[in-house]
Amino acid sequence: MTKYIFVTGGVTSSLGKGIISASLAKLLQARGYRVTIQKFDPYINIDPGTLNPYEHGECFVTEDGAETDLDLGHYERFLNSPTSQANNITTGRIYQNVINKERHGEYLGKTVQVVPHITDEIKRNMRALGETGEYDIIITELGGTVGDIESLPFIEAVRQFKWEEGSNNAIVIHLTLIPFLAAAGELKTKPTQHSVKALLEYGIQPDILVCRTEHHISNDIRKKIALFCNVNINAVIESIDASSIYSVPLLMLKEQLDKTVLSKLKLPSKNEPDMESWKDFLGRLKNPTSEVRIGLVGKYVELPDAYKSITEAFIHAGAKNECKVRVEYIPSESIHPENVKDKLNHLDGVLVAPGFGSRGIEGKIDAIKYVRENNIPFFGICLGMQCAVIEFGRNVLGFENANTTEIDESTPYPVINMMEDQKSVTNKGGTMRLGAYPCELKKGTKAFAAYGKSRISERHRHRYEFNNKYLQAYEEAGLIASGLNPDSGLVEIVELKNHSFFVGGQFHPELKSTVANPHPLFVKFVAAAMEQVKKKK
Repeated sequence: MTKYIFVTGGVTSSLGKGIISASLAKLLQARGYRVTIQKFDPYINIDPGTLNPYEHGECFVTEDGAETDLDLGHYERFLNSPTSQANNITTGRIYQNVINKERHGEYLGKTVQVVPHITDEIKRNMRALGETGEYDIIITELGGTVGDIESLPFIEAVRQFKWEEGSNNAIVIHLTLIPFLAAAGELKTKPTQHSVKALLEYGIQPDILVCRTEHHISNDIRKKIALFCNVNINAVIESIDASSIYSVPLLMLKEQLDKTVLSKLKLPSKNEPDMESWKDFLGRLKNPTSEVRIGLVGKYVELPDAYKSITEAFIHAGAKNECKVRVEYIPSESIHPENVKDKLNHLDGVLVAPGFGSRGIEGKIDAIKYVRENNIPFFGICLGMQCAVIEFGRNVLGFENANTTEIDESTPYPVINMMEDQKSVTNKGGTMRLGAYPCELKKGTKAFAAYGKSRISERHRHRYEFNNKYLQAYEEAGLIASGLNPDSGLVEIVELKNHSFFVGGQFHPELKSTVANPHPLFVKFVAAAMEQVKKKK
């Protein structure tokens, strides 16, 4: 029988529910259990696909083409297993499903209400992954904090779910804050007590409290929290600030969170969790033998979460190379021909990030021209790859005013053009080329050397593509298509022949990088940056 764990949050947002969920899942997986995590978000958007990154951070894309919350990236990076459409549900999708059923007459004339119709739909989605038979334990993270008006239907659904399944089959972990008041010189438990009280008012008694804190929690404080929040003292778990999110699973192991969970769910402990490979990764992460500085040129750099998967992929690739990767965020709008040398000359590599729209695109093109001409390692992702094509067309092939039709529909050289099957699309949400597609690599290329095989699969999120009308001209001039979609002929990867590392991918390689399997293109890019450091000495 599948067991269920619900993770709620209180006091404040951004406490790290996603990291705690992923860390617990990692420990249970390391004990031999089949585990997955799902995220329930209370906002009314159907998915994050149409949200500005400043609103919600990056949009993470799954293998099956779902545009999801960035926490699903954490789930995949920790567990090294893919998520899907079923792993991220929003209020918008819940209401959309209920309204569609009402329109089809499925409620037989009844008045459609939050209880039971909305809560029943939430519970149906909570059980969906468990009913596949593929998992022993389903962890469900609820977005927002207890007391948010938009979260109330989810909280009520959890209350009903726990009552229906029984206390041995469904438990609630509540993540809360123990603030330190510097003036008083002590930790304060009152916010946690009030948060639990709010949860109790909705009919839910948390089984485990995970307490986020800047300082270690004494045994006296644990006793106080246990007494006033109606939990066992061994169910008060300390979650102290960590230097890296990848340290959290080991901190939770030390706190015996996984053992406490298994005890509550009446599950055997099986073997002690095998975390040796994780410890090896952490050892390489924390003890690098070299260092590189890589510039991330993008339009949303004021919010690093907009490029979360990219920065995490650099961490994985850096550990693989035993190298500290220092990422320098550079607003593409700030780059122009007069200052590009000052902006980029000190860097060991430059990544031009994905994005949409015209803002900052000329700065990206200026950056690419500089690194191409000065043999600085370059990696372009999605729009970054397209900018590399535009730059090469303008400055090498002499295609004056070459551009993408996304920016200039009347360009005389539409080297990047809208995909044919996108030209009739009017709806914005969930209509791009999304999810995993195959790619054939050419032998003898940097891409083939990185992957070590000719057939790969990568995830996409775009509407525009390389215009194959110009492919022959580009390849004759030295920018080759080293990866092609075998079905459509779409150019997936471009690279320069005579350059230390100049690779652009139409896909998003960062979405598939995990602790256990760092992405090969990031690994090779970091290695090329390390060679750049040696050249400077």
